[in-house]
Amino acid sequence: MDETTRCGFAALIGATNVGKSTLVNALVGHKVAIVTPKAQTTRALLRGIAIDGRAQIILVDTPGLFAPRRRLDRAMVASAWSGAGDADVICVIIDAAHGLPAEAPALFERITELRQPKALVLNKVDLVDKPSLLTLARDINARATFAATFMVSALKGDGVGDLRRWLAEAVPGGPWLYPEDQIADAPSRSLAAEITREKLYLRLHQELPYQSTVETEGWTERPDGSVRIEQTIYVERESQRKIVLGKGGQTIKAIGAAARKEIAELIEQPVHLFLFVKVREGWSDDPERYREMGLEFPKE
Repeated sequence: MDETTRCGFAALIGATNVGKSTLVNALVGHKVAIVTPKAQTTRALLRGIAIDGRAQIILVDTPGLFAPRRRLDRAMVASAWSGAGDADVICVIIDAAHGLPAEAPALFERITELRQPKALVLNKVDLVDKPSLLTLARDINARATFAATFMVSALKGDGVGDLRRWLAEAVPGGPWLYPEDQIADAPSRSLAAEITREKLYLRLHQELPYQSTVETEGWTERPDGSVRIEQTIYVERESQRKIVLGKGGQTIKAIGAAARKEIAELIEQPVHLFLFVKVREGWSDDPERYREMGLEFPKE
């Protein structure tokens, strides 16, 4: 890389379920963030790496901003604002189909305090008529100052290229921080655990509280080029463990099959995945679990 290269961090912030993780995947061009209909799926700061021309953009997918009630909630919201404060540029994501969230006044007040260049990104525009979009964009721009406004459909890819090009110009000049072919800065063990957590939520999102977690506890490269992966799904109660296992173990088998397929595609190796389900009472009050997720443990 020479002096003409650019590299910087772009934080994506917004309420829960506005499509931040889907947008990160679209900007990167590969799946690096898990996507589920369940609110507050993203917990820690996950970084995807997008390339546009001679610019490398490190995308920080932050947890959704919402009114925190529990310790884990507070840690996730603190993580989101930490990611925004440390970034070179900020994208505020709004779900155009639902309009302004209840958290909007506090959100706009907080982002006004941040000095970095900010872009307003109206997502899911394919679900809204143009006059309504223009009205929403004017309303939001009257509440806070944005350097640019983008209308995108992260799911369909509409407008994503324009946003990526703007980010490429907005990040500062400097050498790239990652190899050209790297798409995320999380280790494979962490990404594999996130994939399994996604499959868990997609299968059981109506039945399982989001206070469950997945840890990759074994990763063995085998002589035949395959990988043996052992993961444990931790829940807080025995009743939740039975839900994850399912009748005759059918639910855990389905989760494992879906996760194994996607992990194999991610690491481009055959995978032998072994899942275990254990009860870990009160894990959401254990500082060590927060450190493993990359979160600060709230003192109160």
